Parts: sequence; C-alpha cells; structure tokens
Amino acid sequence: MGDLQALLDGHGLMLVFLNVLAEQAGLPVPAYPMLFVAGALSMQPDGPSIGAVLFAVIAACLIADTAWYFAGKRLGQPMLRTICRVSISPDTCIRQTQSLYLRVGPRSLVFAKLLPGAGALSTAMAGMTATPFLTFLFYDALGALVWAGGALLAGVVFSDFVDTILAAFSEYGHLAVLAVLGALALFIVWRFWQRWRLLKRTGRIPRMTVMELEQRRGSGDRPLVVVDVRAHDATPIERIPGAVVMGLHAPFDALADHDASSDIVVYCACPHEMSAAVLAERLRTAGYTNTWALAGGFDEWKRLQGKLGEHAAVADTATQQAAAH
Repeated sequence: MGDLQALLDGHGLMLVFLNVLAEQAGLPVPAYPMLFVAGALSMQPDGPSIGAVLFAVIAACLIADTAWYFAGKRLGQPMLRTICRVSISPDTCIRQTQSLYLRVGPRSLVFAKLLPGAGALSTAMAGMTATPFLTFLFYDALGALVWAGGALLAGVVFSDFVDTILAAFSEYGHLAVLAVLGALALFIVWRFWQRWRLLKRTGRIPRMTVMELEQRRGSGDRPLVVVDVRAHDATPIERIPGAVVMGLHAPFDALADHDASSDIVVYCACPHEMSAAVLAERLRTAGYTNTWALAGGFDEWKRLQGKLGEHAAVADTATQQAAAH
C-alpha cells in the first residue's frame, strides 16, 4: 500500500497519535489520509485494531484541545482572533464560530471537528465561555470519536479502493502531488482575490473612532444609534451601553423607530471591522446614509474604557492626596 502503509507498519499507533496531535494543534498536517489507511489496514490480520487507533486518536485530540481550552479561558477574544488570522475569511470565522457555540453550547464539540476550521475555535470558545472542564472533556471526546470513527469506517468499507489509490500514488506520486498542490494553490488565490475585493469595497465605508463615538454620545447634540453586529443568543454578552443588536443579513426591524437621517455606528469584534462595514454598506444602500463602522470595533472600545478607568483612578488618588495635605 505504498509509503504510507510502510510507515504505519513500522511505527504503528505512535505515528497516528503524532499525526492527529499535530493537526489538532493547528499545524497544516492532515490526519484523515492516515486514518483512512489505518482503517483499511485494520482489515488485515497483522493490522492495528480499530479500538487501539481510536484510543490513540482520542488521546491526541484531548491533549491538543485541552491546550486550546485553557488558552481560550485565559486569553479570551484575542485568542479567537489569533486563531482566525490563519483563516482566509477571519471575520466570518469569528462570527460563525461564536454564533455556533453560543447557540448550541458544548454539544457543538460533537461535530465541530467535521466543520473546516471549527475544531480549535470551538474548543477555545469552550474556555472563553467558562464551560465546566469535565463537560468539555466529555463532549470533546465524543467529537473525537465521531471525527475519527468516520474516517476509520470509510477506510474499512473502501479498503480495496484505498489500496488502489495508494498504488496509483506510488506509481504516479509526483504528478498526483503536483495536481493536488496546483488545485489547492488556485483555490487559495481565488479566495484571497475574493477577500481583496471585499476589503477594497468595504474600505470605502467611513470609520468613526471610539473617541469620536464617546464624544458624540456625551454631547447629546444629535441622536446616535449604536448597532452591535456580533454573534448573540440568549446568553448575556457585554456590549456598548445602549447598543441595539442586529444580524449581519437580518432585516432592519431594530431601526424601526429611527428615520433614514439618523446617525448610525456599527461595531463588531473582527479584523478590519469587516462585519461592521458590510452591515454599514447595507444600511447606506437602504438609505441610511449617515452610517459609520466603528474603527477597532468592540475591542478598541473596551481597551479605551480600561484606559479611562485607569486615568480616573489616578485622578481620584491625586485628589485624595491633595485633600489630605
């Protein structure tokens, strides 16, 4: 069955364990081909048992995912942004992952590994939302079982087909690798071209800084509507005071009490304020011409509140010291 079978015969379960561990840790090392072959080899008398392979896979997944869990618990939203930066569409990555986990909860871990790019993100969300660790381990182990079980079962069912594919790769290996790499390169170029077009288009949407927002809100000279376009569900989530919640592609029901001349600022928690700019673009097209995206989004607003709190504490201390003298 070619080089991959030789590796499995020589190194056994340790190779499967390390392959899965590397993939779940975030390295671009796909584990499914190895699991397909392991499933096919299990049909042979001297092949690894399905139970032993599943144990190795679940152990590797729990080790890597526990690291993501505690990283998300400790670092929070910045951790999610860091993971999503490797995505071609990081804004969509953050919004969809948050929405999925907030809507389904830890049960989403059962199928998260089957969704491209959602495995590490969902485990980080489990830490961010303070999911109990034992609950996280239970659902994550189930998810690893579902994820690996599907690949191993496919290897068992299509063992003859796997043999044929591996033999073809052994004979025409260089051409097959070049074809796969070429198709992957074209896909990545196409996706980046799409993203570049979207960034260029939404870059035309005007931005309002957090300082400008706070000054406008403090002056009260003109009504200002703040719109939160982040993922939400029934779970309480911190937001800018007075903000109304609106989905990225939802109707404008939340603005029913405001006319088209209202000043509107939209914010998100995503790179380049992408989601906020997309909704602001929709609003401007619909006639709400006085619409901005908040530069830096919720994270910048939160950072500014922290600085203002520090300045206020320093000022209070100075005032108290002056009064004491």
